[in-house]
Amino acid sequence: MPQLSGKVAWVTGAGSGIGEAAALMLAEEGVSVVLTGRRREPLEGVAARIRQHGVLAHVQPGDLTVPDDVRRIGDYIANEIGRLDILINNAGVNINDRHWDKLNPDSAKFMVDGNLAAAAQCVTVALPLMRKNKDGLIVHTASMAGRFIGGFPGPLYTAAKHGVVAMSHSINMQECVNGIRSCVFLPGEVATPILDRRPNPVGPEVRAKMVQPEDCADLIRYIALLPARLCMNEVMLSPTHNRRYVAEIEKLSSL
Repeated sequence: MPQLSGKVAWVTGAGSGIGEAAALMLAEEGVSVVLTGRRREPLEGVAARIRQHGVLAHVQPGDLTVPDDVRRIGDYIANEIGRLDILINNAGVNINDRHWDKLNPDSAKFMVDGNLAAAAQCVTVALPLMRKNKDGLIVHTASMAGRFIGGFPGPLYTAAKHGVVAMSHSINMQECVNGIRSCVFLPGEVATPILDRRPNPVGPEVRAKMVQPEDCADLIRYIALLPARLCMNEVMLSPTHNRRYVAEIEKLSSL
């Protein structure tokens, strides 16, 4: 039986990967979903699958780095739906030329806007809607790069995800009196379509050992089902076959 019927979730980056899986899994629990991403077509596909569960799906495309787009979607939720219970703050970006020797002012802005500013802007329109009901949950998809500094993800991706971690904890510090909980989710490598845009994409055998989008969605559902008295402040999920650890083991064994 659905356990979250009547609730409304706004899922960003909902056209694929973790966002798509989270939207579908929340719909299985009876949640009506507002889907946001840059492209309408993938969102419509996800919406069609959600409606098969007999719940509402609202397609609201937008560029979340643009404040006017964020305001427009927030106004739609406020005026057309009238409530917001859950924000899955999932949208994010990365680029191939991600290191300091390749970055320029435009790409630096793109990385910070797409991974930190967009998430913060969504929070600013979600919080007033949640305060009205003295209840709400925000789950931010960050990354293990938000806790550990390493070379591979790129310096600005790492810096922005550290910012998301700090932002999430600061929400709890201020909004706990309004019944609002914020959780920052830090996955390791996840087998999503964004892997195809890495400098050196890996094959299906490697991807099969990674965290899968549905694993992330199942964890997000668990967080959403926690009683309102509890706040999951921060949670990590990594593959057992952690390629970083494996590389260190192989390096040590070669000495």
